[in-house]
Amino acid sequence: MSVQLSVGPTASLPALRLRPWQSDDVHAVVTAYRDPALRRWLTSTVRDDVEARRWVDTQRQGWADGTRFSFAVVEECGETSGAAVGHVTVKLGDDEGSAEVGYWTAAEARGRGLISRSLETVVQWAFSDEAPVPLTRLDLVHAVDNHASCRVAERCGFEFEAVMPAQPPVFRTDAHLHVRHKSRSLSGA
Repeated sequence: MSVQLSVGPTASLPALRLRPWQSDDVHAVVTAYRDPALRRWLTSTVRDDVEARRWVDTQRQGWADGTRFSFAVVEECGETSGAAVGHVTVKLGDDEGSAEVGYWTAAEARGRGLISRSLETVVQWAFSDEAPVPLTRLDLVHAVDNHASCRVAERCGFEFEAVMPAQPPVFRTDAHLHVRHKSRSLSGA
């Protein structure tokens, strides 16, 4: 399965293309993971091309298995596309109809609303009839002190539900759980 999603341009931002990760994205992944601000929040590590290839292969395998649907976020520049500058993923949960979303933004693209626009597009796709698995609930979990991720969650209509205690090694600190339900998304509430 190969899904590509489009995000239209705004007055100040280019159009975006969301597509599955490709082997050509290895350099972009290594570059993004070199950023200490990004590494602070991630539970995975990528230090070199070998680990980046493994990371990309994991994202691609998720599509093949139907368990994880990961998108590289690419800015459209006229007829061409730049390097991947962000990541949005939907990971199926243990409960039927639920999944967890996650995301990151490369340092050079941060602070421009790129991930909010991308996440909202992926949420709409995940709740649509085109999604490979019918979903009714999306969870979004981030470290309590990751204020940027909290703003993205709120901007995209994820309601705060609870503070989750630290669960090392996955979550080294307490985390916020935000939730978005399909019924609220469809009603426009």
